[in-house]
Amino acid sequence: MTRECAVLLPGVCAALADPRQPGLDDTCLEKLLDWFRSLTWFDPTVELVQDNPCLTELISSVLALPEPSPSILSFTLQLAGILAASENRFQHLQQEKLLGRLFGRDGPRGRAVWEDASVRSGWVKGVHSMVHHQPALHFLCSGGCMDVIFALQGDPSLFVASAASQLLVHMLTFSVESETSKPLSTKDCEWPACAQMIKKHVEDSLQSGSASHIEQSLKLLTSLFGSCYAAWTEVLWSDIAKQIESFLMEETVQAQHMLANLLLNVARSPVFCDTEGSFWALVTSALEHLTPVQACPLAVGLLKLCKCPQDVRIQALTVLLQPMDCILRAASQPLEYAGLLDESVSDPVTVESLLSSKTSCAGLLCQTLAHLDKLLSLKHLRVDLPYMSLLRSLMTILQFCNGLLSPSSPLGSTISRNLINCFRVQKSALDVLAALSEKKGCETLMGSLFDVLLAYLESPNTSPTVLKKAFQATSKWLVCLQELSCSNSQCQQTEKILEDVFVVLQKRLCSPCWEVRDSSLEFLTAMVKCLRDQDGFRQCLLSSEVPRLTENLLEDPESYVRASAVTAVGHLACVTYFAPESPVAGNQHNKENTLAKLQEILSTDSEGFPRRAVISIFTKWLREGCTGQLEDTEQFVSRVIQTVERDLDWEVRLGGLELVEVFCSQTICQLGLSECPYAPVSSAVPGSTPQNQLLQVFCRAKLFGFLFRSLCDCDKPVGQRACDILIGLRGNFYPVSTLENPQEIEDSPAGRGIAWLQRTLRQGSLAQNFPTDGGNGVDFQDPESMMVALGAIDLLELHDELNKSSDHVEESPQSLLQDILATMGTIEENEVDCY
Repeated sequence: MTRECAVLLPGVCAALADPRQPGLDDTCLEKLLDWFRSLTWFDPTVELVQDNPCLTELISSVLALPEPSPSILSFTLQLAGILAASENRFQHLQQEKLLGRLFGRDGPRGRAVWEDASVRSGWVKGVHSMVHHQPALHFLCSGGCMDVIFALQGDPSLFVASAASQLLVHMLTFSVESETSKPLSTKDCEWPACAQMIKKHVEDSLQSGSASHIEQSLKLLTSLFGSCYAAWTEVLWSDIAKQIESFLMEETVQAQHMLANLLLNVARSPVFCDTEGSFWALVTSALEHLTPVQACPLAVGLLKLCKCPQDVRIQALTVLLQPMDCILRAASQPLEYAGLLDESVSDPVTVESLLSSKTSCAGLLCQTLAHLDKLLSLKHLRVDLPYMSLLRSLMTILQFCNGLLSPSSPLGSTISRNLINCFRVQKSALDVLAALSEKKGCETLMGSLFDVLLAYLESPNTSPTVLKKAFQATSKWLVCLQELSCSNSQCQQTEKILEDVFVVLQKRLCSPCWEVRDSSLEFLTAMVKCLRDQDGFRQCLLSSEVPRLTENLLEDPESYVRASAVTAVGHLACVTYFAPESPVAGNQHNKENTLAKLQEILSTDSEGFPRRAVISIFTKWLREGCTGQLEDTEQFVSRVIQTVERDLDWEVRLGGLELVEVFCSQTICQLGLSECPYAPVSSAVPGSTPQNQLLQVFCRAKLFGFLFRSLCDCDKPVGQRACDILIGLRGNFYPVSTLENPQEIEDSPAGRGIAWLQRTLRQGSLAQNFPTDGGNGVDFQDPESMMVALGAIDLLELHDELNKSSDHVEESPQSLLQDILATMGTIEENEVDCY
C-alpha cells in the first residue's frame, strides 16, 4: 500500500462505518474489495492489518451498529474474508474476536438484517475467500457454519444458492487435498472431517426423497466433476453411482433432467478415461431412459468426446437422429425410402408422441436441429452421419412447414398440421441445410433440394427472417451446384436453376418490405463473391434486370438497404465494369456514373451505414486494382480522403485510413521499395530516387495532412491507426539509426512549423485548432517539410500515449479512495466515478 493510500484509508473506513453518511454505490464497494484482494494476493503477512488498525476498527464499528446498512455489512463480511485468507491475518482477527461475531452463531445470521439477500451473499463470499488454510476449515466446521451453508443451497436467491454450492465444492476439494496425507484410493480410506461432512450431506440428500435436496446435491456434484479432475473423485463417484442409477429407473424422480449434465461432466473428466465398463453402462442406460429432450444434450456432448467408446458414440448418434428418422418415416406411406436408423435406442413411440403434440413438436425439432448444426460445424466428427437421409429429412420438414407435402400416414398428417407456418423450425432447418452444403454425397438430390428452396424464395407467406435464411442456404448450395456442373445435362440443370433464382431475385428486390430488399441484396452480394468467375452465372446476371434494380436501390429510403445496395453495386462492378471479358466493361459512361453515385453517397448521405459501405467498397476496388480503370488512382484517393476527413462517423474515417494504407502499400510496391533495403534520403537534396518519388506521390494525394490530423482525432482507434501507418511509412525513408534529432531541426526552413506540430500532436484530441495546409508554417504538401516531420516527430511516444487506457491515471486506488471521501461527504445523489 502506498503512503498516500495509507493516509486516506482511515477517513474512508470511518465514513463507511458512519450510519449518518449516505450509502455508497455497490460498484464502488466492489472496486474497493478488488483493491484489497490485489493487496493481499501476494502478501500473506499480518502487517496489513497491524499497520492499518482502521480496518479492524471498521469491522468492530459495523458490528456494533444496531441496524447496519445491508450493503455496508455485506462489504464488511467480504472484506473480513479477504483479510482472513492468510493464516497470519486469520489468527490476528481471531485474537480480536471478530471472526466469530461475523461468521459464527453471534453473527448477522441471527439478526433481522439476514433477511436481506445481499448480506447472505456477502457472508458466503466472505467464507469462500477465507477458506485457504486449515484453521479456517476447522473454524467453520466447529462453529456451526456447515449447517448454514447447507441450508443456503436452497436459498430463495439463486445467486446465494449458486454461491453456496460453489463454496461447498471449494471446501470439499480443499479439505481433501490439504488434509489428506495419502491419496484417497478406496472406499475404506478415511476422509478428512470437513470433506466427510460434505460427502455425508450429499449422500443423505440424494437418499432423502426430497426433490429440492436431490437437485441441490446434483448441482453440487455437477459443478465438482466439471472443475475437479483429481483421482479421489472416482472414489466419490463409486459411492453415489448406484443412487444416480436408481434415479434413471424411477419415473417418479423429478431430478432426471439434471442427470445429463452430471454424466457429461463425469465423462469429460480424465479420471474416468480408462474406467471399467460400469460408468459407460450407466451412460448407455441414461440414453435409453431419459426423455428425448433430456437425452439430446447428453448425446451431443458424448459425440464431441474423443475418448467415448464407439458403441456409446453410435448410440448417442441414434438418440440424436431419432426425431429426424421419425419425420422421414412419417412422410411416406408405404415407406418409399429407408429411414435414417436401423434400430432405435429407446421406444420410437416416445418420439412419435412428442412430435404428435402441438406443444412439444416444434421444441423437440428445434433442439435436435440446433445440435445437428453444431455437430456439422466440427472439423473432425468421429461418427459417420447419413448425409443423404438427413438432407431428405430436412427437405421433408421444410415441406411440412409450408404445406407442400400432404402425407397419407396419420402420424405424418398430424406432424404436418403441427409444423405448418412454424417459423422457428423453418429457420433451424435452413441453418442445418446450409451446413450440409459442405458435405459430400448429396448430389442426386440437387433438383429436389432447389425445388424446396425456390418454393420458399417465391412464396409470399415466407417471413422476412425465414427468407433471409433461405437466401443464405441457396447461395451455399449454388456454389456446390457450380462445382458439380460437368456434364451437359448437369449444366442445363444449373442454368435453369440460376434463371429461376434471378427471376425470384428480381421480384424480391422490388418488395415493399425493407427487410426483404435488404436480404435480397445480401444474397446477391454473396452470389457474386462466390460465382463471379463462372460463365453461366455471369450470363444469367447480365441478361437479368438485377444490376439495374440494384443501382436503383442506392436511393432507397431505408439506410440499411442503401448500405447493402452500395455493397452489392461494388461487387457487381467487378463483373459488369471491371472484368475484361464483360460485354459492358467498355461502357465508360456507366462506370463513371456508378462512381459518381457512390461518391455522392459518401459525401451527402445522412446515415452512417451507407457511407461506411462506400468507403469499404472503394478500398476493395483499390485493393483489386479496379480504380485505375476509372481515373488516376492518385486523384481518386485524394478526393476520397478529403471527403472522409470531414465525416462525423469515426468508422468512416477509420475506413479512410484503411484506404490510405492500401494505397501506400501498392505505391511502395510499384516503386520497388518493398524489395530493397531502406536507405536514408537527404531531405535537403531532392533527387529522383524512388523514396523521393514516393514522397511526392503522397504529398500530391494529400495523405500527410489527413494522417497527421487523424492523430488528434477524438476517437482513439482513428488516431491509433494513423500512427501505425505513419510509423510504417517512416521506415521507407529513415533507417532507425538515422532519425532526425529534434533539437537540430529548429534552424531548417520547416523547423519551426514542425516543432509547433510536435507540440500540437502531444495535446492529442485536446488540440482545438489543428493546422490546415500551410497554417503555422506547416505545409503538408511539401515533400521536404514532410521528410523533416517524419524524422523529427516522436511517433513512438505518440503511439504509446494513444495506446494507454483512458483511465490509466484516474483508475488508481488513490483516486478511488479520494472519490469515496468526496462522495461520502455530500448528501446529494451518489455521483461517484466508478470508471
